[in-house]
Amino acid sequence: MGTSHDVKAADGRVLRAHDSGRGENLTVLWHHGTPQTGALLEPVLAAAEARGIRVVSYGRPGYGGSTVAPGRTIGDAAEDVRCVADALGLDRFAVVGASGGGTHALACAALLPDRVTAAATLAAVAPYTEEFDWFAGMADPTSLRAAREGRDARLAHAATHDFDPASFAAPDWAALEGAWGPLGADAGAAGAVGPDGEVDDDVAYVSPWGFALADVRTPVLLGHGSADRVIPEAHVHHLFAHLPDAQLWLRPRDGHISILTALPVAFDWVLDAAR
Repeated sequence: MGTSHDVKAADGRVLRAHDSGRGENLTVLWHHGTPQTGALLEPVLAAAEARGIRVVSYGRPGYGGSTVAPGRTIGDAAEDVRCVADALGLDRFAVVGASGGGTHALACAALLPDRVTAAATLAAVAPYTEEFDWFAGMADPTSLRAAREGRDARLAHAATHDFDPASFAAPDWAALEGAWGPLGADAGAAGAVGPDGEVDDDVAYVSPWGFALADVRTPVLLGHGSADRVIPEAHVHHLFAHLPDAQLWLRPRDGHISILTALPVAFDWVLDAAR
């Protein structure tokens, strides 16, 4: 299952990183969703190993042993990834992320152009904007609406809010009952230590990101499920319209979790892009 490392960020915070340590063809920096610990999950490891990919991940601030960083932006992830990459001796790598992890992967593509070869996202969040109805189609937008009011409001919301099962479509529940069961367990572990990571993720999604989509010059694959009730399809269309070099891959029957069954193809894509 690889090794774990505590890496010091530029400002002295701790970042808990994980490294499969194997892979002769490419290194992928995996960005986890909200909430997760950053640990390497079995389906991610299996897809990577089958393709000769070394996969590295880390817990964003507030998750899985990484120090909380209130007020962090999406763009701040790039400097944390630079620290992790330097500590593990990574020069060039692709970035792949699921849900909000895809959003943070785009930050690295924009702000680390000397390191990132390609980016792939699955069910990524678009920047908050009034160009379209950003909340429309979300089964439960209350957490992100609270985040628009600031960190204190989002923390207060976390104290009383429970997950709405209607946020997941039937294919999502099937994925969680199958190969992606470890994701559900990991999300539970992330939530058990407190709300800080999830709260700061949500506030970052609806605040200025610290970079523009036009700054992403590397090739990007945007995968999204049309049945997604957490991050609706309109988000990926916005990303596609504003990224200079993106390919759009819609999967009509997939929801927010079942889109992860497409991860092996996303890994194939970043391999081809690196070549």
